[in-house]
Amino acid sequence: MSAVKETVYIKGDESVEVTSQTVNLGDLVELECSDPKILPRLRTIHVLKFVDSSKKYSYHRRSRTVVSVLKLIQCIHDVYPAVDVQNLGAQDIIVTLENQKTAGGVLHWLKIITVVLISFSGSAFSIMAFNNDVDVSRLFNQIYEWMTGQQSSGYTMLEICYSIGIALGILIFFNHFGKKRFSVDPTPMEVEMRLYENDIQTTLIENYSRKGKEVNVDTTDIVSNHRT
Repeated sequence: MSAVKETVYIKGDESVEVTSQTVNLGDLVELECSDPKILPRLRTIHVLKFVDSSKKYSYHRRSRTVVSVLKLIQCIHDVYPAVDVQNLGAQDIIVTLENQKTAGGVLHWLKIITVVLISFSGSAFSIMAFNNDVDVSRLFNQIYEWMTGQQSSGYTMLEICYSIGIALGILIFFNHFGKKRFSVDPTPMEVEMRLYENDIQTTLIENYSRKGKEVNVDTTDIVSNHRT
């Protein structure tokens, strides 16, 4: 390493999924350095290892933990003591060991069909409950009789336009049909899911910190080795 003090920039998301029990620095953060030659070594710096639950030091039975950025800085300084580390990302990173096993084709489609049926049934019930609550049928009958002077049969242009309007309103509100989007803006569902995900991540980080389970500079129950 040169005599000039190098600067290492790290940027990590709040949640990261890994597929290997051995987790290196490059698995958790993006790296940039004023000396590109040390980047390959930086990416391979060992940070932590998920240990099987049957062993003495079971890291986490659910294969999830939270790593403080201070731990990452410590790992870098163990290999390159003189570098200046600048963090541009999250201060705490949720690391999840993802099982590579995926559901079979039949099971996958069964799950999709189940979700579709539940969503469709719930939406239909909500619409019917609303219509029954405000007595839409009676309202349409009165409007039709007032406009035409005739008794409504229950299958007039009012009901047809109302049904089409509900479908169009749902499509416009959710901003997509299938894989086709009507605009580049995120859908209301995506916004709500992002807010929910942020709340989950914040809660997980706070819980690990309060219980003292966060991987930090003083963590002792991690199988780690920063030497080459």
